[in-house]
Amino acid sequence: MPSPTSTYAAAGVSIDAGNEAVDLMKASVQATYTPDVLAGIGSFGGLFDASRLKDMASPVLVASTDGVGTKVKLAAQFGRFEGIGHDIVNHCVNDILVQGARPLFFLDYYAASKLEPHHVASVVKGIADACRAAGCALLGGETAEMPGVYADGAFDVAGTIVGVVEREAMLPRSSEIRPGDALIGLASSGPHTNGYSLIRKVLGDQGPGIRDQALAANDLWPAITVLDALLAPHRSYLDLVMRAREAAPIKALAHLTGGGFVENIPRVLPAHLRAEVDYTAWPMPPIFELIQELGHISDDEMHRVFNCGIGMVIVADPAHVDAIQRAVGEPSWVIGVIGNS
Repeated sequence: MPSPTSTYAAAGVSIDAGNEAVDLMKASVQATYTPDVLAGIGSFGGLFDASRLKDMASPVLVASTDGVGTKVKLAAQFGRFEGIGHDIVNHCVNDILVQGARPLFFLDYYAASKLEPHHVASVVKGIADACRAAGCALLGGETAEMPGVYADGAFDVAGTIVGVVEREAMLPRSSEIRPGDALIGLASSGPHTNGYSLIRKVLGDQGPGIRDQALAANDLWPAITVLDALLAPHRSYLDLVMRAREAAPIKALAHLTGGGFVENIPRVLPAHLRAEVDYTAWPMPPIFELIQELGHISDDEMHRVFNCGIGMVIVADPAHVDAIQRAVGEPSWVIGVIGNS
């Protein structure tokens, strides 16, 4: 009679592969631990010592959960896994940053039709590296093998982040936003984690050679291939925004994810105000120009689907623009103003 392990393996699930993946990722995960982590990998639940929050006047916890979307399909197709780990962490870091929060800890979820331990470990290494850069503990996670649910060779990754902010420092400060306030755009690193279903449709129609095509270089964007541009990790704006907040007051932030400019900026504005964006105010990266040209995509749809080179928008008094841009310390642009609805 076959052993339970071999029977389970015959059904498509390998406990041994799961254990190997954990062994391979263990060092990366533990490298993110701070003294606040009391129990992490191998525990049923991660333990985080929250006693230091007592030093805050009025701490508010901010939590967010997200995924990477169909960018994972490109990563699986071309064996480029580590960047996906950065994608999921930085996306979540930026989402809670919009409310002024710094990250405390992160939890990840990885699922695939069949666990390939080195692939899992590569994704988790990327997650751990991004967590360390954000000063965030990778407190726990789940690795699931799900044959019959995911297509052969496919995987998915999601994450949950918890951060903290003083109540008085919370964003947006909607009651302070006025007509004439400036919209300052911070550069994206590419499409980040949005619009990939459309990207794959547009570029898939061009044949396999398109992925190796070199994009034109300019002062802001290096000469890289289309595939490298598409798999560039979603960048974190944590350090940039924290420097900007130290230099001058910020009234609101908008993370340009799904919905682009059209849907994300209004989320942080009062109902009686609107964003008036000048879409000629910054240079659009070559990857977006290529996607728009090959897909015959209208400007309106580009601005609703993609970030078009702007990943985060700062809303601030125009008197503070210079101080904020100096503090950011890299190219940024005044991309519009706040107007009346």
